[in-house]
Amino acid sequence: MTNNKPKVEGRSDEAEGPDGGWGWVLVGALFVSTSLVFGLMRSLGIFFVEFVQYFEESAQAISWISSTGLAAQQFFSPLGAALCNAYDARVVVMTGGVLAGLGLILASQATCLVHLYLTMGLISGLGWGLIFTPMVATVMAHFTRRRTLVLGLGFSSIGLSSFAFNPLFQLLVEMYAWRGALLILGGLSLNIVACGALIHPQRHSKAPAKVDSASRSSCASVLNRVSSYLELSLLLERPYITYTLAVTLLNVGYFVPYFHLVAHSRQAGFSEYQAAFVMSAAGVTDIFGRVVSGWFSDLRHFRLIHLLTMWTTLAGVFIMLLPVSSLSGSYTALIGISLLYGFCSGALTSLVFAVVPKIVGVERMMGGLGLLQLIESGAGLLGTPMSGLLKDITGNYIASFMVAGSFVILSTLTMATLPHYFSCTDPLPLQRRSLDDKDEGLHSELKLMNSVSSDKNHKGVNDLTDEVTKYPQDCVG
Repeated sequence: MTNNKPKVEGRSDEAEGPDGGWGWVLVGALFVSTSLVFGLMRSLGIFFVEFVQYFEESAQAISWISSTGLAAQQFFSPLGAALCNAYDARVVVMTGGVLAGLGLILASQATCLVHLYLTMGLISGLGWGLIFTPMVATVMAHFTRRRTLVLGLGFSSIGLSSFAFNPLFQLLVEMYAWRGALLILGGLSLNIVACGALIHPQRHSKAPAKVDSASRSSCASVLNRVSSYLELSLLLERPYITYTLAVTLLNVGYFVPYFHLVAHSRQAGFSEYQAAFVMSAAGVTDIFGRVVSGWFSDLRHFRLIHLLTMWTTLAGVFIMLLPVSSLSGSYTALIGISLLYGFCSGALTSLVFAVVPKIVGVERMMGGLGLLQLIESGAGLLGTPMSGLLKDITGNYIASFMVAGSFVILSTLTMATLPHYFSCTDPLPLQRRSLDDKDEGLHSELKLMNSVSSDKNHKGVNDLTDEVTKYPQDCVG
C-alpha cells in the first residue's frame, strides 16, 4: 500500500533521469565538491580558537565569520539555480569553484575581522552558493529509484572530510599558522573547478517556452522570465512554505556543534587533539548515517518525510546531550554522544533534499532547492552567533547546545503540519502550468461553455417547433 503513489510519481520521474550512466561520474563530482564546501565549513572550528586569540575578539564576533559564509552560501543558492536554468550548470559550478578558492586565499592576508567577513564569508560563500545547489540538482536529475542513496553517497564525503580535515587543519595551523593553513585550503578548493567541468552542457528547451516570443522585450516579460527561472510561484504553495519553515528551524541549531563543539571540548579540559578527535569521531558515524539512511529510504517501507522527522528528532536530543555528557569530565561519554549525534545528523541530510521533489516535482526541483537555501540562510546567519552570545553571557556552552537542540526538535513539530503528513502514501506534487497551458485551458473551457449554450438554444428551438406542430390551434389563437 505504501508504494502505490511513489510508483505513480516514479513513472513520471523516470523520463527525467536514466538511473545511472554518466550520473555515477557526477556522484563522484558531488562527493569531492561537497567535501570541499561543507566538509571544510564544518572543520572551521579549528580556526575559531586561533581567531579569538589573534584578534582578541569575543566568541560572538568570531562566530559571525562562519555564519556569514554559511548564510552567503544559502542566500546565493537561488542565484546559482537561476543561472543554471538560464545558462549552463557547468559554467556556474566552475565559477563557484574559483570564487570559493579566491575567498580563502584572500582571507589568509586578513588584518581584521571585517576582512574575514568579506573573504571567508561573502566571497567564498558566494562561490559555495554557486556550487552546491546545481551539483545536487544535476545528480538528482540523473536518478529516480536510487535518488536518496546516491545523495547519501555523495554527501558521505562531508563526514569523511570532517574526520580527516579536523586533525589535518590542526596540523596545518601548527606548522604554518592560520594564514598558511587558509592559503593551502584555498588551493584545495580550486579542485571544485574540475568537478564542475564533468557536468555535460545542458539544453534549455524549456526556458524560451515560458515567455511569449512576441513580447520578450517588454519589462513584464523580463520579470516573468526571472520569476520562472527562480520558481517564485512556489512561495504561494502551502506544502512548500511549511517544509521550508521546518528546514529553516532545523538550520538554526544544526551547525552549532560543528562550530562550537571543539571549543566546548577544550573548555571542558580536554587537549587540542582530543577536542579535534571529537568532531572526527562524529564525522565517521556521519558517513555511515548518510549511506545507511539513503539505502533504507530507497526501500520505500516508509515515507521520506516520516524518516526525516525521526532522524531530526534524535539529532535534536543528542545535541542537547552533548554538553551534559562532558559535565563529569568523562571523555568516553562525550565521544559516545558525539558518535550518536554524527549518525543522526548524517542520516537526515540527504533526506532534506530528497523530500523536495516529492513536494514540488522534478521539473521545479532546481528552483525549489535554491529558494529553500535562500530562506534558510537567515537561520544559518542567526544560529552560531546566538550560540556564541549565550556562551559570552553564561560563560559556557551548555545553554548554547540546549537552545540549538530545541530548535531542531521544533522543526519536527513543524513538519507534522504538512498536508497529508499522517498519510501512508505521498501526495502527488503540484505541477507547474505555463502561460500557454493556461490559455489553452481557458480557450477549451470557453469552447465547452459555448457548445453547451448552443446545444441548449437548439434544444429550446426544437422543443418550440414540436409544440407548434402538436397544437397549431393554440398557437394561432
